[in-house]
Amino acid sequence: MNAPESPAPHSDIESNMNAVLEAQRADYLAEGAVTAAARIDRLERGIDVLFRNQDRIAEALNSDFSCRPREVSLLTDVAASITPLKHAKKHLRRWMKGERRPTMFPLNLLGARSRIEYQPLGVVGVISPWNFPVNLTFGPLAGILAAGNRAMIKPSEFTPATSELMAEMVAEAWDEKEVAVFTGGPEVGVAFSGLAFDHLLFTGATSVARHIMTAAARNLVPVTLELGGKSPVIISRSADLDKSLTRIMLGKTLNAGQICLAPDYLMVPEEKLHEVIEAAQKAVRAMYPTLLDNPQYTSVVNERHYERLSGYLAEARERGTQVIAINPADEDFSQQSATRKIAPTLVPEPAEDLKVMQEEIFGPLLPIRTYRDFEETIAYVNANPRPLAAYYFGEDKAEEEAVLTRTTSGGACINDVLMHVMQEELPFGGVGPSGMGAYHGHQGFKTFSHAKSIFRQANANIAKLGGMLPPYGPATEKTIKMQVKK
Repeated sequence: MNAPESPAPHSDIESNMNAVLEAQRADYLAEGAVTAAARIDRLERGIDVLFRNQDRIAEALNSDFSCRPREVSLLTDVAASITPLKHAKKHLRRWMKGERRPTMFPLNLLGARSRIEYQPLGVVGVISPWNFPVNLTFGPLAGILAAGNRAMIKPSEFTPATSELMAEMVAEAWDEKEVAVFTGGPEVGVAFSGLAFDHLLFTGATSVARHIMTAAARNLVPVTLELGGKSPVIISRSADLDKSLTRIMLGKTLNAGQICLAPDYLMVPEEKLHEVIEAAQKAVRAMYPTLLDNPQYTSVVNERHYERLSGYLAEARERGTQVIAINPADEDFSQQSATRKIAPTLVPEPAEDLKVMQEEIFGPLLPIRTYRDFEETIAYVNANPRPLAAYYFGEDKAEEEAVLTRTTSGGACINDVLMHVMQEELPFGGVGPSGMGAYHGHQGFKTFSHAKSIFRQANANIAKLGGMLPPYGPATEKTIKMQVKK
């Protein structure tokens, strides 16, 4: 047996990545203006490599999670990656067109003109997470490549089989001077986040984002941060509970709740608490008659996260909080080996200082708060860090308006969860601790482009006519008086 290879020293890793960065930047500059045809070709290669490797992607994800449904992987990682690439391919010629902007009076009358042209930034870095590793790598590439950039990618070490497959797919689809992948652990991530990119996109935890932003700041690299937080679900007295809980529990059990946009806690009228619990149990039973050996119910990604979630539940039980596992077949979860499955679990009326209420859950646990007056829900959301999403279920237009206008979140859904992220022309991003910047669709093209302002002066001697050319005199005073007035 060969001895295991030692990890490369930090300096070698950084040197290798810097070499690729400089090669990409040099090749980008040598290319000159990036044509629509070149951009479409790069997008098409991404679509093709995803299509050809879809079964391998599903197998790799199943291996990394120990149990991840083929259907979930094909829907959320393969199809959800191909869709933005195809959308960008369809619309990028229109996106590339310059925009006319109004020119100030009287320069406009004299023939001066203003416009914006969208230019590629150069080389964009992407640090992608483990929960939807393919989608959150290839999805951003839609905007990055449509905008005419090159890309360097650092995927998560928590999904090693998928990361290695993506490295193979990228090498197959693009030259290293166009798109490159660097796999590895934290030492690779640290070196990667300190590179002098023209832009850096990070998707992951808020705690890690602070380190990413600090590293990027050393080179003044602008960042887009896609984070998370505790996304609230407000259920109105006017809501259809069966319909609402079916949609909510789908969002909470998809990928076993390992979604940045997953419902993090419910707020329900106190007199409807038991009805909500029953509706949630009914919804889960219909989707998952069994859980442990059910290949359609996803495992927690690794032991660390399994222990973290189990710890939240243990703390709640120790504090005397009711914990309701939705376990339709009454299976014995203590007898698991490597599957790391946790039943969808409700935690009604938890104390505020429990970790399940303080930390982003990122798993199939769902706390339920109660309220008497609807105003309590608005006050509670506003008293906590701004979430990535806010969800309202009900038919009361005044309540709906209150949620949309008096709370601040990255995005929002009415009578559903998660679905706004699937709309390509809705910008996806957070606010405050849930993120910075946005992408998807046209917004993604703009995020990964430089909007260059261009002013074309008229033939007339504007400086002389306006008195801006020394020696100053009556024309100068006239211009000042015209502009400095109420």
